[in-house]
Amino acid sequence: MSVIRFIKKNVVFCVAAAAALITACFVPPDKEYLTYFDWKTLACLFLTLAVVCALRNIKFFTILARRLVLVAGNLRWLFLLLISITFIGSMLIANDMALITFLPLGYFALCATGKEQHMAYLFILQNISANLGGMLTPFGNPQNLYLYSYFNIPTREFCAIMLPPFLLAIAMLVIACLPIKAEKLTIGEKFPEKLNASRTALYVAMFVFSLLIVFRVVPYWIGLILIPSVLFFVDREALKMVDYPLLGTFFFFFIFAGNLARVDVVNEVISSLLNKDTLLVSILSCQGISNVPSAILLSRFTTDYRALLLGVNIGGTGTLIASLASLITFSEFRILYPGQGKRYFWLFTLINAIFLVVMTLAAKLFLL
Repeated sequence: MSVIRFIKKNVVFCVAAAAALITACFVPPDKEYLTYFDWKTLACLFLTLAVVCALRNIKFFTILARRLVLVAGNLRWLFLLLISITFIGSMLIANDMALITFLPLGYFALCATGKEQHMAYLFILQNISANLGGMLTPFGNPQNLYLYSYFNIPTREFCAIMLPPFLLAIAMLVIACLPIKAEKLTIGEKFPEKLNASRTALYVAMFVFSLLIVFRVVPYWIGLILIPSVLFFVDREALKMVDYPLLGTFFFFFIFAGNLARVDVVNEVISSLLNKDTLLVSILSCQGISNVPSAILLSRFTTDYRALLLGVNIGGTGTLIASLASLITFSEFRILYPGQGKRYFWLFTLINAIFLVVMTLAAKLFLL
């Protein structure tokens, strides 16, 4: 039963491991396997996740977000505020961590104001905001961190590529909140939690340090020595809480993508498709195998990182499996409301389809 629970909880990780194992049958392990891995991406992802877990343990994000929620005067502004928090959070702490941190806040806020009937819609918009909010920064989405490192994209160029869809996402999310009535509400609950000043200062400094590593200012090996060492003494639990299955997913998909690139027939087919339309192929790939695996796989067959970067970010909307973050949201909603999973699924699909179509058309125009 524990094995079944693990598989259900880490479906993408298990698929990645199976895919790596299958391709290894066709391309037996050799010295070239060592060239598959982008060690800097794995290191940066680990360090960022570890520091974010430490910040979550002192309730940094929750306390900050709760104080912001208290300023909302009506339901529409509450939606906008919660979505904005998730959107900005994904830029700083990655999309999946933003959802883990701020979905409970959305649940708390609607329960406290007696507006639980809007929970599915809020969760879906928070999910979309997490997927699309992280697109602007190299560390906002795992696939961004990988492509930024793999193609060695200049930071200014990266931001210039992602700014138009980022602004479009903001506009669409604001429009999506307009149907919510501006009903007055009050959140009278008080929160006794206070931040630990010394821990907060230490963890924020470590977070800034991890960003310097992402932006290539500090070598990643220095971070691998310093950050885990500090956390080992001040917050060992943060090291245990790191999403190791996500790191494992990257690891196995590096093997899967590297092996496929060495199979001539596969190489020819994928390269041919990408030469015709890199943007569309990457978006469609995300719908079937998720955005992170798509980024790792397709990067081996194209040099058009501009279209690929847009595709694997926009492609995070759409199907439920287009992004790991979407699975997190769906799982959380099913736990909270066991009988409403089907309703959530269809509403999720409809709203995401609208975002996917509009943003794909806009990206096509942007790339002309």
